[in-house]
Amino acid sequence: MALQFEDYYKTLGVERSASADEIKRAYRKLANRYHPDKNKDDPNAADQFSKVSEAYEVLSDKDKRQKYDRLGENWKQGQSFDPPPGYEGFGNSFRQGPGGFSFKTSGGGAGAGGFSDFFEMLFGQAARGGGGSPFESFFGGGSSGGGHRFENPGESAPRQAPEQTHELSVSLTEAYRGSTRQLRLQGPAGEQTIDVKIPAGTTTGTKLRLKEHNLLLKIVVASDTRFELGATGDLTTTLKIPPYLAALGGKASVTTMDGTVTMTIPPCTSSGAKLRLKGKGMPKRASNEHADLFVRVMIEVPRELTEEQRKAYERLRDADE
Repeated sequence: MALQFEDYYKTLGVERSASADEIKRAYRKLANRYHPDKNKDDPNAADQFSKVSEAYEVLSDKDKRQKYDRLGENWKQGQSFDPPPGYEGFGNSFRQGPGGFSFKTSGGGAGAGGFSDFFEMLFGQAARGGGGSPFESFFGGGSSGGGHRFENPGESAPRQAPEQTHELSVSLTEAYRGSTRQLRLQGPAGEQTIDVKIPAGTTTGTKLRLKEHNLLLKIVVASDTRFELGATGDLTTTLKIPPYLAALGGKASVTTMDGTVTMTIPPCTSSGAKLRLKGKGMPKRASNEHADLFVRVMIEVPRELTEEQRKAYERLRDADE
């Protein structure tokens, strides 16, 4: 099948000897000029933008550029072209930019979802289905998805970019009570602010999937000076008590996520012992129950002793001999 040769170098306005940086700069300039969002009244902008994107898709990839160059330097734009055997099936997938946006072209132009016949003859039909186009890394640049789509009649369904994964750090209080966080996403259509609901009982490793934005958030609960958060939602806190309370037992105040409660310290409690307050840990998602709060007891000796305290410790010492 004879096709019209497309000179990708001429499309980007660069020499065949152009460096990768020169190609990238030329692409950015042209993509910015012809971006459909900036040329809504120009029916030719989307087609020109697609051609620029296709040219950059090939020339920015070392292997594709080598294969493209290997076909010959004697072609001229507009000259009919029959590729040699072996080029019809080349190609696996394109690079996937981080944006997750999907663009398609109307008519026969090139683009992220509707590549030219010349491109497909060179790199194969399989190249259509794998990932996004290079303009995503320029305009997508962030963690959002969705956006604009130019449909190509005759194609069954738009291509879905790989889901983007990002970490989101929240405080222990936010994770315990639940909260709403605002995120700013940058995409081809500009900056977008979205609200993300943090469910009560969230722990590190919790995943929140935002399908409409093609985004997966992995929650990381920040460390807290008062509590240690376990994987199952249990909390651990440290309680310092005087030696007499550890020896004789009694009542002590313990800080929980919901306020202060009174806890009984059993007699003869050793330093480092853990006591449990049932139901005072993190909420369990999808239930009304809570995990537990463990109180790590640490015996604290006064920095200075009064005379009466000294005599009491001496009597305790003598009684133990």
